[in-house]
Amino acid sequence: MQGRKPFVCGNWKMYKTVRETKVLLEAVLAEARGIEGVEMGVAPPFTSLETAHAALAGSKILLAAQNVHPAKDGAFTGEISVPMLKDVGCSYVIIGHSERRTLFHETDAGCAEKVSAALEGGLRVILCVGETLAERDAEKTLEVVTTQLLGGLSKVAPAQFGSVVVAYEPVWAIGTGRTATPEQAQEVHAHIRKEIGSKYGAEIAAALRIQYGGSVKPDNAEALFSKPDIDGGLIGGAALKSESFIAICKAAASVAGSA
Repeated sequence: MQGRKPFVCGNWKMYKTVRETKVLLEAVLAEARGIEGVEMGVAPPFTSLETAHAALAGSKILLAAQNVHPAKDGAFTGEISVPMLKDVGCSYVIIGHSERRTLFHETDAGCAEKVSAALEGGLRVILCVGETLAERDAEKTLEVVTTQLLGGLSKVAPAQFGSVVVAYEPVWAIGTGRTATPEQAQEVHAHIRKEIGSKYGAEIAAALRIQYGGSVKPDNAEALFSKPDIDGGLIGGAALKSESFIAICKAAASVAGSA
């Protein structure tokens, strides 16, 4: 990890009511005591953000949103703005998740607008990139990831990279139980860092945190996080239970402590 603090963030997707959010976070907070050396975050659905913010008050666990609209306000029914997310206590926002790209037809250009708006508005960003199974089988993984990466970051100034995290999530490994091997994940993470270095310089590339997402579980987390260019994870299903989420956070902390 070369001095980069790992970041483990739970993406809850469209799960957990307000009541269920309180119950889960109570358990997470109780079990997270004493974990050092890893940044932790959770991304509940919009309806639970205020409840989550109250529950997390005084803790080290950061609050993230799952999506955002690039406009500050306006006639955009059903959308949420950066000022709204800031007001409810969010520190991060996830942008460009594969489910947003595939189910809701989000584009690299649209992601770039969201990334720019989030950074300008004071939110930190988790930009997701990743290939489908067909793209991997066609040996287009690095090409697809590069296009999504540079497209999504096209409006980011070098000085803003301290507020950017990239998450590599192979689409074929999200919610399927299939996981990229640590070696497969490391290959793509190293490529991402190389591309950032080529465009923005070695210093920015070395400092950039790159999460892995795609069926991360307690039993494979340490092997993934031990790779030199993998800096924690964006966790889906395993983040919906406190014991598995905390086990993954502890794996990241253990790897960071032995680095």
